[in-house]
Amino acid sequence: MAFKDPFGRQINYLRVSLTDRCNFRCRYCRPQKNFNWLPPEAILSYEELLTILSVARKLGISRLRLTGGEPLIRREVLRLLERLADLGFEDLALTTNGFFLAQMAQDLKTAGLKRVNVSLDSLNPQTFKEITGVDGLKQVLRGLFAALEAGLSPVKVNVVVMRGVNHKEIPALASLSLKAPFHIRFIEFMPIGEETSWAENLFVPEEEIRHLLEDLGPLEPAIVRGTGPAKVFRLPGAPGTIGFISSQSHAFCHRCNRLRLTPEGHLRPCLFSDQEIDLRTVLRSGGGEEEIAFAFRKALRAKPASRTREGGPHRSMTSIGG
Repeated sequence: MAFKDPFGRQINYLRVSLTDRCNFRCRYCRPQKNFNWLPPEAILSYEELLTILSVARKLGISRLRLTGGEPLIRREVLRLLERLADLGFEDLALTTNGFFLAQMAQDLKTAGLKRVNVSLDSLNPQTFKEITGVDGLKQVLRGLFAALEAGLSPVKVNVVVMRGVNHKEIPALASLSLKAPFHIRFIEFMPIGEETSWAENLFVPEEEIRHLLEDLGPLEPAIVRGTGPAKVFRLPGAPGTIGFISSQSHAFCHRCNRLRLTPEGHLRPCLFSDQEIDLRTVLRSGGGEEEIAFAFRKALRAKPASRTREGGPHRSMTSIGG
């Protein structure tokens, strides 16, 4: 079933945040002050989520990604995955900080998960700790290889590039694609949340990232399943790939195919807009499939042609869903 917005874009992808909580404290994701977790009763239950996602599937949503916060800290996430697999989504993926992957990768695969994206912004233990607040680099690297071994492929590695923090590590991070079939994706820093006045100093555009990769060899165009917004390339002889997600310097709104569902059940038509449709209230006031479908169509109609240029949303990334 075609589920199209007013601009003719087919919307077939839903990003679902299971929780705003995370065991990492990355500054670009979570505010360093004046931040409070959602109370447990505010977050959608699994039954509520399954009701919403069953309707979404019938409307034409075929691709689903679980995010957070850190989705793997949500209790009984394996049980949820098993039930989601029964809904018949063509693609069921998960974005994680990788800390729990080493012990969970095989169980995630068995439960029905198809692939993972792992956030990894540094290969230097000290820099990693400064970014995340956790001494966990070795654990995350073990998780990457565990995901490969479990068959959660393609295993994508998300790198948020920040000037003066990790931009000099770009060649080393890209070299992971030469050693194993990892798909390294360099993401331009985005102004998300209230604490983004420091973003201009950290921003590194795609062109500069490419320049820093020149010594590794020429980049050849590549095709990878589920590339999303990334422009994807391969170094000569590499089993993996290198991608660029450049929402700041090369916006890709014209081919946006997604909606987002926050932990407390708000549908967001656009990451860079604060407009939301409250599905939780619909559910908890007795609304059924028809009312949920109406809310999805309302979100579809509210989807803008392109993001505004006035900056990002006021909510932090961890409260929206990564």
